Amino acid sequence: MSHIDEKLQPILSTLLHRNAGEKEFHQALNEVLESVGRVISKHPEYAEEALIERICEPERQIIFRVPWIDDNNEVQINRGFRVQFNSALGPYKGGLRFHPSVNVGIIKFLGFEQTFKNALTGLPIGGGKGGSDFNPRGRSNREIMRFCQSFMMELHRHIGEYIDVPAGDIGVGGREIGYMFGIYKRLTNRYEAGVLTGKGLSYGGSRARTEATGYGNAYFVQRMLGTKGTSFDGKRCVISGSGNVAIYAMEKVLSFGGKVVACSDSDGYVVDDAGIDLELVKQIKEVQRERISEYARLKGSGCHYIKGGSIWDVPCDVALPSATQNELNGGDAKSLVENGVIAIGEGANMPCTPEAVHIFQEAGVLFAPGKAANAGGVATSALEMQQNASRDSWTFEKTEERLAEIMHNIHDACAETAEEYGAPGNYVLGANITGFVRVAEAMRALGIV
Repeated sequence: MSHIDEKLQPILSTLLHRNAGEKEFHQALNEVLESVGRVISKHPEYAEEALIERICEPERQIIFRVPWIDDNNEVQINRGFRVQFNSALGPYKGGLRFHPSVNVGIIKFLGFEQTFKNALTGLPIGGGKGGSDFNPRGRSNREIMRFCQSFMMELHRHIGEYIDVPAGDIGVGGREIGYMFGIYKRLTNRYEAGVLTGKGLSYGGSRARTEATGYGNAYFVQRMLGTKGTSFDGKRCVISGSGNVAIYAMEKVLSFGGKVVACSDSDGYVVDDAGIDLELVKQIKEVQRERISEYARLKGSGCHYIKGGSIWDVPCDVALPSATQNELNGGDAKSLVENGVIAIGEGANMPCTPEAVHIFQEAGVLFAPGKAANAGGVATSALEMQQNASRDSWTFEKTEERLAEIMHNIHDACAETAEEYGAPGNYVLGANITGFVRVAEAMRALGIV
């Protein structure tokens, strides 16, 4: 299903060999280079001076040891990562992920995607990503604090508001950002509010940041549905995950008149045909930090929990995969298409496999790739940096208004680029080319650095 321009094949082969075993990064490279072939045909200057190779090579990769002491007074060792991928448009910007699956290949793929995602926002931010194979699940607050402090003991050497600005991702929320900001402040002896985003409102955070990724996905998909003369109103929706992104995607979908009937976590999923009770999900996941199976127990009649299985077997009009990479495969895509899905909006980073994307596009399903549809989080992080720099604090309404404007602009840029390159409605191609051209233009202007 991959159609790489023959001029780019040697470049791709070299990249795959150099980054052996990093399958997620390979997947991201294939997707971007498949789109870039059309650009090279029209603008051969983008193939000069090893520009493509430089875009695909991180500027810096940092791996470090993270020792910490658990509640049993035993020493634990984890590995920390930060990949500073591209700073042509601004300081590196991207989240930190704490999850057992984290390795250098995953962080590299996320940083690569982040570079183009950040370019799509139109804001002056480069691309980066980081994290650790630390698993916060089941750990006490004190253990998480000690881990975050040890993690930042090394990371603080490599970040700064004009260098690299991390944020949260899977396993890293407001609690973890607070612990990391606290120790960063102590280590550096300065109150550099712009060094981390996703902070609490009491110490420099932005209103609407918590909601931004989920809200942004819903805004993008609403705009995309509008190109077909429809909207979320009255639509049956399935949203995978039940973390920050999924919860606030649900909230915005409900405000648009949609009905969310299923959500999930890594153990299984719940189906509630009457519509998911959002406040109950928030209580379970944000307050009690319980598994989603608790929803069915507390809600009682009218809903059921399925351990394991695939949430994509649940019939819906709109699907928003919002959990993790490659969670929706070809078989899942076929089930969704057979059940009448009309639109997909990726709330996570690369949650659909290449086979799934191909099936959606062949079936004429509207498909919004993550680098465009979930850019609302990083866009609002950049707005948080703007507020920190000006010692200002915006209202929720002003911040959300800017978020909606940015998401609509991203949608329209992707749609217009796809049209320009002969693939109307292909948001994957539109997003990849728009992001690539913005980064490439900056890199060409800055010389071979």
